[in-house]
Amino acid sequence: MDCSRFIVVEGSEGAGKSTAIKLIQKVLEDKGQEVVLAREPGGTPMAEDLRTVIKSAAVDEKVDPRTELLIMYAARVQLVENVIRPALERGAWLVCDRFFYSTWAYQGGGRELGLDLIKPIHDICLSDMIPGLTIFMDLDPELGLERARGRGALDRFELEQIDFFHRTRQMYNQLCEDRKEMQKIDASKTMEEVHLDLMSLIHAYVD
Repeated sequence: MDCSRFIVVEGSEGAGKSTAIKLIQKVLEDKGQEVVLAREPGGTPMAEDLRTVIKSAAVDEKVDPRTELLIMYAARVQLVENVIRPALERGAWLVCDRFFYSTWAYQGGGRELGLDLIKPIHDICLSDMIPGLTIFMDLDPELGLERARGRGALDRFELEQIDFFHRTRQMYNQLCEDRKEMQKIDASKTMEEVHLDLMSLIHAYVD
């Protein structure tokens, strides 16, 4: 289907995704467009329940990376079929906090499952749903985690060892090189500089 009105913001913890999404929303709404916001994992009642399960730091058993992968795609299918696809079909813009590149980076890179394992599952669940634009907010993991700690209690992912986040970032950067729909923003700049970079990128895409 046509996903040109589907924009995703990716990034590690503390990279400023929420601020970027608000900016994108304002640009589109100022142009008189309907904007639907979504987040992953989550965005529907069932997907939100799965989000609670997968992000809980109180899990008292080892979570196999394959279990994590399958839960992510289960939540994603619910979001796509109940929120994303209907919004795009009626001509709205869909702006999502994370999408499948998060899984490719976190489970494929961070958990070291690799894309060869993930892609067959992806093709079954999501073969025709490629966002028109994915923005990767790139930030050094140490700085990102420092920012995340300032927000309060950390979730199960944020409690991982730093090497996990370096592997995740490496995969994100590799995807930016390989995928033409992915664009990178240096999130380590000042807020004003990041704002300007985002404005330039969004206007170039939507105008």
